[in-house]
Amino acid sequence: MSDRTRIAVLVSGGGTNLQALLDAQQRGQLPSGEIVLVLSNRADAYALERARKAGVPTAVTERRQYPTQAAFEEAMLKEIESHGVQMLILAGFLAILSEDFTRRFPERILNVHPSLIPAFCGKGFYGLKVHEAALARGVKVSGATVHFVNEIPDGGRILLQKAVPVLPDDTPETLQKRIMQECEWVLLPQAAEMVAASLLDQNEKEI
Repeated sequence: MSDRTRIAVLVSGGGTNLQALLDAQQRGQLPSGEIVLVLSNRADAYALERARKAGVPTAVTERRQYPTQAAFEEAMLKEIESHGVQMLILAGFLAILSEDFTRRFPERILNVHPSLIPAFCGKGFYGLKVHEAALARGVKVSGATVHFVNEIPDGGRILLQKAVPVLPDDTPETLQKRIMQECEWVLLPQAAEMVAASLLDQNEKEI
């Protein structure tokens, strides 16, 4: 029995949140978990390069290569299972997962969302769109949320939240950068360790 929870990180783009997790692991801030796979739905995602530099195995599963969502998810599951993965972290993963997929990992899939859920979340709220909506609404505080993933977009139980002020001269880009640096990169490793430790405790009780 492994003494660490085996983690797969799912990515689609640049991988800054993945980098925050890799750096936290390097610093010893993820003692209960180990990133054993970085899985991308895009072959050109720079996150794959970050993983390779850190010596973490990578895999690519592109939706367009499969006739159905179910076939795409089955291919992802094969990769995940082949690495003995116990929990998943979505770090800028821009594909919606079906209820059938999320049901296989109850309270074992984490996502970070760049707002204080329930504000500016759900279908259509991703990337800069979240920050554009926050600024258009005139909110004075925004932030990030790490939550469990279920069949409802951004609908799973909240684990951690952190807020930052919205400044009068903010643009969507400056707000995005502040939330990433001060909230997302801090919260995601903390939540990963919380859940990894909890899963280890569960495993020990079951032995």
